[in-house]
Amino acid sequence: MNEKLQTLLNTQVINEHGAALVYTQLAYEMDDLSFPGMRDWFYAQAEEERTHAQKLADHLLDRGYRVELGDIPVPSIKAATPLDAFEAAYAHEQKVSGQIREIARLADEVQDLDSRALVNWFLNEQIEEEDTVSEIIDQIKLVGNDGSGLLRIDARLGSRDN
Repeated sequence: MNEKLQTLLNTQVINEHGAALVYTQLAYEMDDLSFPGMRDWFYAQAEEERTHAQKLADHLLDRGYRVELGDIPVPSIKAATPLDAFEAAYAHEQKVSGQIREIARLADEVQDLDSRALVNWFLNEQIEEEDTVSEIIDQIKLVGNDGSGLLRIDARLGSRDN
């Protein structure tokens, strides 16, 4: 495997663990605002990000490369409303999408065909992630500050299949 691609994939393992911490913080924010469904949705997202990290790590390990976790940067996140939380999540997903596209471009450049299935899976996953969060943002904006509307969204998000 190209050394630069190996480094980028290892960095993405770290980034995915960082994303899990972002979602964990957002879960704490929603718990603080008494939205248990949204809290649980964010906790489920955090677990999904850890699964993504493992998927990348497994790819590296299966190909005989060492995975090394470094510092995991976590931005300071405060959410005064559910909209704040989901907008932060959306911005983070857009950042991750950019990281995955960078991996895809490099994998193509160095003609690492063995990474393409993994990279394509992540490209598709990011489209789904951004769409899901964007839809939630649209719904929250639609109900505005209507308490009953926010509680309905909270209940629906809390019933998410993990």
